[in-house]
Amino acid sequence: MEVRRLLLDEMDAAARVHRMTFDQRLPWLSGLHTPAEDRAFFREHVFSHCEVWGAFQGELLGFIAFRSGWLDQLYVLPAHQGSGIGSTLLGIATQRHPRLQLWTFQRNEGARAFYERHGFVAVRFTDGSENDEKEPDVLYAWRR
Repeated sequence: MEVRRLLLDEMDAAARVHRMTFDQRLPWLSGLHTPAEDRAFFREHVFSHCEVWGAFQGELLGFIAFRSGWLDQLYVLPAHQGSGIGSTLLGIATQRHPRLQLWTFQRNEGARAFYERHGFVAVRFTDGSENDEKEPDVLYAWRR
């Protein structure tokens, strides 16, 4: 497996991994955004504000996007979850930053268990009224 920083021309591949994973793991939110909206979000927000790394084995299997103090995105294709890719990618962010926060949905039990196994602690729960999806979420925090 090759792990490296993503190039701008790999933005569409990251948006596809995001959409495929999001739709399979959170089917109640499937179809909320179009592929064009995903690509615009990645171009205007993710790649312009974050350091983005990916794991490859011929194709992009997963990626992480983070910035000072925040983990914004971490997605691994469902067929490759549980193989250590997420842990490897998370390790890049935790090596670079002594503290990180992230939001995930309360119903995303797999993600919550993953982050808790890696030392993240739930610090705030909301009703979701402030996120795009209007889905109850939870803020996690981690510090070295």
